[in-house]
Amino acid sequence: MAASDVHVRMCEQEILKYDLEIKALIQDVMECSGPESKLTEINTDVKKSLHSLRLRIQNLEQVALEQARESDKQALLSRVEGHRKQMLSNQTAWRKANLASKLSIDSMEKQALLNGDNGAVRQRKLTKEDLAQTSSTITENLMSISRMMAQQVEQSQETITTLANSSRTIQETNEEFKTMTGTIQLGRKLITKYNRRELTDKLLIFLALALFLATVLYILKKRLFPFL
Repeated sequence: MAASDVHVRMCEQEILKYDLEIKALIQDVMECSGPESKLTEINTDVKKSLHSLRLRIQNLEQVALEQARESDKQALLSRVEGHRKQMLSNQTAWRKANLASKLSIDSMEKQALLNGDNGAVRQRKLTKEDLAQTSSTITENLMSISRMMAQQVEQSQETITTLANSSRTIQETNEEFKTMTGTIQLGRKLITKYNRRELTDKLLIFLALALFLATVLYILKKRLFPFL
């Protein structure tokens, strides 16, 4: 059980590490102002971290399914489900961050074209209203992502607290189990001792009874058959 607890703690520490890495990379995506190759590079790192996170969650799930006690199994499976929800939330935030970043990069590229030699032609295709609408959309997406990131940080803090409480509960359960085991062993020794004492008492009673009968027979013999 102790080895299993260590494995669980290691898995959840790695899950937390990759979760924080993904959140930091999502922030990088949000703040990426180009070029497109830079955004692609960050997204590649996000995919790698998501893949590693998914493997660690699967590993934790396997450990949960191998638990002997049903209560331990269900507790770990509940934490696995929480990690999966957190991962899905990160993926949603990642998609929104990509959308906002791409809109921002497109807007900047279009603005650069407007400032070039073909500015007059581009100006007719992209009006001020379009730029205002694009800026408004980017701002709304960024605000939405910021709120989501704040919620995810809060959820991560709650997860850490839950993990700490769960570890403490497991340790307390182990201590109670050890105490109960000691009590059971003590009870077994007492029962064995009482059984032995009962056997000794029976033997002593039998010997006393035999001695009593022998004494009675001796007295009867002396009184009834004095010549013998």
